[in-house]
Amino acid sequence: MIPQRIRELEAYKTEVTPASVRLSSNEFPYDFPEEIKQKVLEELKKVPLNKYPDPEARELKEILADFFGIKEENLTLGNGSDELIYYLSIAVGELYMPVYIPVPTFPMYEISAKVLGRPVVKVQLGENFDIDLEKSLELIEKEKPVLGYFAYPNNPTGNLFSRKKVEEIRDKGVFCVIDEAYYHYSGETFLEDALSREDTVVLRTLSKIGMASLRVGILIGKEEIISEINKVRLPFNITYPSQVIAKVLLTEGREFLMEKIDEVIRERERLFEEMKKIEGVEVFPSKANFLLFRTPYPAHAVYQELLKRDVLVRNVSYMEGLQKCLRVSVGKPEENDRFLEALQESVMFLSRSL
Repeated sequence: MIPQRIRELEAYKTEVTPASVRLSSNEFPYDFPEEIKQKVLEELKKVPLNKYPDPEARELKEILADFFGIKEENLTLGNGSDELIYYLSIAVGELYMPVYIPVPTFPMYEISAKVLGRPVVKVQLGENFDIDLEKSLELIEKEKPVLGYFAYPNNPTGNLFSRKKVEEIRDKGVFCVIDEAYYHYSGETFLEDALSREDTVVLRTLSKIGMASLRVGILIGKEEIISEINKVRLPFNITYPSQVIAKVLLTEGREFLMEKIDEVIRERERLFEEMKKIEGVEVFPSKANFLLFRTPYPAHAVYQELLKRDVLVRNVSYMEGLQKCLRVSVGKPEENDRFLEALQESVMFLSRSL
């Protein structure tokens, strides 16, 4: 029998609507060059498809440790960060103990907690999409959550929470998961805390830097914490092809990758400035690879008008406090230009028709 807690869940929403300009999923806009792909193919030919992969992904861990400037003992891997979020919701605290989540944010934090039947303490973000510390501390005192998730930068708002506020929440006995999926676009991190404290871990991912198809998430923390979390990890959770491809891309493709990350950051700033010039559009500053924006018109109407112009963005107006808001990923310069033109036309059309 399917329990009531599962029946009451809503599945995570993904955006699969076809469009020639897809700026909805915060994907890296650049694919790797053909010569690097050729090296990937050469390595893939060596994969014994009838064999299980290395259950510890040791060679990939060695490369990732170098990439992030840490020791191999300080990380474990997941099939995307989503899998690691599930592990943390399983392993930190007893299942009757609440989970703290500032909202709006990445929905998988809440979904993972509810799947396990864990109570959720949600606090809506305050001014400038920062943590409402007063309300948070009040509910933490009352509900006693032991685990907290913080997207840093936050998705879908794009901002960095006040570090001091996160630290104050942590001081109340909340084990803090700092999800740094967009770290390469912000440069801000809790990595030192994760390596030195037993109440903080950091999540990273390869998905936002050109390797979304591989589904490789990284959990970083003290060796003792990683060892405990590793006990709930599923066996062979990183596929053989994913291990092989990631190793090539993080070595042979590293220079290309870092160059293109810088280009995305430059395009983000350009896009932000150009969107500010469009009458009726309010765009919010971002330290990620996307921008949140609001118009005076229903978000679904804006979404549909953009889609008519073959541009796909994400309608996030269903999330707490984001009425009339949408999110656009930073694409290649020509894709961003298409979006800007489509947004200008859509807003002008809606201003005349609504």
